[in-house]
Amino acid sequence: MKARYVVGIDLGTTNCAVACVDTAADTGEVEFFDVLQVVAPGELAMRPSLPSFLLLPSANEVASNAMALPWNAQPNVAVGTMARDRGAELPHRLVSSAKSWLSHTGVDRNAPILPWRGTESDAGASSDEADTRVSPVQASASYLAHIKEAWNQSRPEDRFEDQDIFLTVPASFDAVARELTVKAARQAGLSSITLLEEPQAAFYAWLGRAQASNRDWRERVGPGDVILVCDIGGGTTDFSLIAVIDDGAGNLAVERVAVGDHILLGGDNMDLALAHAASQRLGRKAKKLKPMQQRALVHACRRAKERLLEADPPDSVPVSILGSGSRLIGGTIRTEVTRSDVEALMMEGFFPQVAADASPAKRRTVGLRELGLRYAQDPAVTRHLAAFLARHGRIPSAVLYNGGVMKGQLLRDRIGAIVGGWQGADTLPALDAEDEHLDLAVAHGAAYYGMVRRGKGIRIRGGTARAYYIGVESAMPAIPGFAPPIKGLCVAPIGMEEGSSVDLADEELGLVVGETAEFRFFASSTRKQDEAGAVCDPEEDELAELDPVTALLPPGDDHEAGEVVPVSLSANVTEIGTLELWCVARSADQRWKLEYSVRDSDR
Repeated sequence: MKARYVVGIDLGTTNCAVACVDTAADTGEVEFFDVLQVVAPGELAMRPSLPSFLLLPSANEVASNAMALPWNAQPNVAVGTMARDRGAELPHRLVSSAKSWLSHTGVDRNAPILPWRGTESDAGASSDEADTRVSPVQASASYLAHIKEAWNQSRPEDRFEDQDIFLTVPASFDAVARELTVKAARQAGLSSITLLEEPQAAFYAWLGRAQASNRDWRERVGPGDVILVCDIGGGTTDFSLIAVIDDGAGNLAVERVAVGDHILLGGDNMDLALAHAASQRLGRKAKKLKPMQQRALVHACRRAKERLLEADPPDSVPVSILGSGSRLIGGTIRTEVTRSDVEALMMEGFFPQVAADASPAKRRTVGLRELGLRYAQDPAVTRHLAAFLARHGRIPSAVLYNGGVMKGQLLRDRIGAIVGGWQGADTLPALDAEDEHLDLAVAHGAAYYGMVRRGKGIRIRGGTARAYYIGVESAMPAIPGFAPPIKGLCVAPIGMEEGSSVDLADEELGLVVGETAEFRFFASSTRKQDEAGAVCDPEEDELAELDPVTALLPPGDDHEAGEVVPVSLSANVTEIGTLELWCVARSADQRWKLEYSVRDSDR
């Protein structure tokens, strides 16, 4: 029996959103699900999104009953709005950007490392309090678990874990990050999910809106068109290209043809920049702002930014910050954010006019730096966009905007004018955006995709966004101080579809069993010519190295420990969107699976 609801989840860097389709209803419309959450100590409210923040306070910092929920009267953590707001005053207890940590190859993403700066040195903290940390996987699982419980609270007859769930991930996520996302979902009690790339979800949302309003999407795009999906959210920027093709039978089809990097640059950067500009007008008062007031200033600047980015903005927007202590009202601090602030910081700092051959600037390397997320060094979104288009050699004919930042008409016009100028045009035409909440579009598209999987709608051809390679050590005599070279064997080409597999029966390799060995993996988003079985040099061909797999594969009854077993390889892209790789023995009915969810090496 099929589930009643098809559910789409945008597991965002700064906000999560949920949309659903009630298949028992006649309309088949996508609806948004408001998430019940703690918004202030002891105060519950429904909100259209769940901020992706996890607060791990001590009992002395936040009382358990202040975080109480209908399904948990005595929680020791908070998720959502209050976690974000209270966490500004307790940064050592706040987990944020968990999704970006899932794709960080320089840390062990299964280890309790968040909050990143830790709490072990907190003055007066007990040993138990000092050690309160979670892994990026656990943090992601906590957001999904909260959504599950909020749903079950409002719809107990149709439990969340029993529905068809489609969970979005950045197109830039590699096989390891996708596998870890699935692991987080399972920890949250969601055993059956399907992954979908966020840019595809945004495009599905556009298709769904066209269908709901009885518009034919084929009237807007045709064969040969390439749509740039420009997704700028609170914490990240992602670009993808989707091509419109003729399927050979006179029908139009769409295919994802290129994906960009996971760029840690977004609206949060812009809000901080505007808050800094506004604080300069406060003079000495800025130095006396409490953490709560600084947080309020950033939030106020975000709201001011949204107004000033509208099509017909005012000259300035006043900003007020409540005083602290006994002077809560009388000590109100006032300043403003002006249109010139937005034009100088947003337009010239984040969206400057650049040439088509521009590339992100790199700062001079500093000998010592803090470990942590790899934030973009260059804040200019347009330089990152120019480099993306140049790398993939495709010229977009239209753009689809997505993400909260792109709600600003001024920014959409700016990007359209710049990219259009690279092609000798006034602007790059935009697909409709005004009739959709761009910060909720990914969840909308994920739910619509669920209906497509049931045979109701147009499906985007995508498959794997990258080609994947396994490292194979060359056979050669031992030479002192010289390691045998590694070749990259393609096991999954770009575009390999979900539910398909590739058997490399002609490639006989030697697999070490019965002792610990390391398997190296590589990927490329540009080598579209490589088929399964292609061999290349990882260094000369600029393959990106992924996490290695360190494994001890059991020898079984037919082999001895340390034996090199002749095997062939078989790759499978699962229906949920993850990549499996199997080593199949030639002489016996035995095979070994290489798992991706592993501890990262110190590279």
